[in-house]
Order: sequence, then C-alpha cells, then structure tokens
Amino acid sequence: MLLAAGEGSRLGSIPKSLLTLNGQSLLTRQLAALRLAKIEQIVVVTGYFHPLIEAEVKDQAVVVIRNPTPEAGQQSSVRLGLAQLRGSYDFSFITLADQPLLVAEDFLELISAFEQRRASAEIRYPVVNGQRGNPVAISQKIISTILAEDPAVTCRGFIKDHPQLVDQYHTENEHFIVDIDTTQDLLTFQARTGSELKRPI
Repeated sequence: MLLAAGEGSRLGSIPKSLLTLNGQSLLTRQLAALRLAKIEQIVVVTGYFHPLIEAEVKDQAVVVIRNPTPEAGQQSSVRLGLAQLRGSYDFSFITLADQPLLVAEDFLELISAFEQRRASAEIRYPVVNGQRGNPVAISQKIISTILAEDPAVTCRGFIKDHPQLVDQYHTENEHFIVDIDTTQDLLTFQARTGSELKRPI
C-alpha cells in the first residue's frame, strides 16, 4: 500500500509524490521498485491533489482508492488503503510515496527481514541509528484484526499498544529514514546525493 494522499503543507502545499528525480516522479519510481521486488498487489491511496496523482498512475496496474477526507490525517488513509487489499497474502508494506532513495533492493531487504522475524511477531519496521523508518511490514492477520476494530483504532495506535507483536529491524540502511517534508529536506537531499528533487510544474 502506497500513501500519496498528503497535502505537502510544509513544502508550500504541493503533491510530494510528484517531486521528480532525474525526470521521474517519486511515485513512479516507487511503483517500479515495488514491481521489481515482486510485490503482487499495489494499492495507491490519493486525497489532496488526487486529479494529478491519479493521472500519474492511470496507465499503471494498481488499485487507486481516494480518501474523501484526507484532512483527517495519514492514519485515515492507512485504514482506507488496508481495506482495499484482496485475497490471501503474507503481509503488506505500508509505504510512503515521498521516500526518494527507496529501490527494489530495499524492499527485498525488508521482505527478508520480515520472513526472519521472531516467531511471535506480526509487524516489522526498520530502525536506523535509533530512528524509526518506513516502510512498515504487517501481516494479513493483524491487518484483519485492525480492520475489525472500531474505526477510531489506528494502525499506528495498534502498533504502539501491542509492542509484543513488533520485531524491530535494526539496520544501517539510511534509505528507510530519508523522506521529504520541508524545503530544508530538499536542500539536504541535494547536498547528500548531488541530485536535485524538482517540484512538480
């Protein structure tokens, strides 16, 4: 599940998923990485800027669900996206569309980490130098449990309240903690990588 519903308010209200790197939007890059990692089902959640974002994925083999109230916050988009997952699957990634460094190898690393989680765990997410990262991998069993709860129960809240189900994945891979929220993040990214993230026209 790929979250692309945000307002991008700290960047001047722009669709962050449509920032471009080397001529390609972050959203398109993420979709390509997920496919290379053999992710079988992709749900894209839109909200703010939905005409632009839905146009970006119209030729992609993805399920698009629009959050009619994105102002309710990211967790409302998470719940909406999880509810669109179909069939039997081992787990789902909850993925942010504004992580410019994520590539297929990073998803494959997390797939392997989830497969190697401790027996009692159903949730795994990366932790880099003490900082929690994304994506989050969560089993179908727990997704079903969350969706059966009162709508006021958020995925983030459920994870916080059930630490016994979480197996943190400690790694030095900083791709999992780089995302874009502010103008300073854009400048830091360019200084770090030598590549410019360009705002959508």
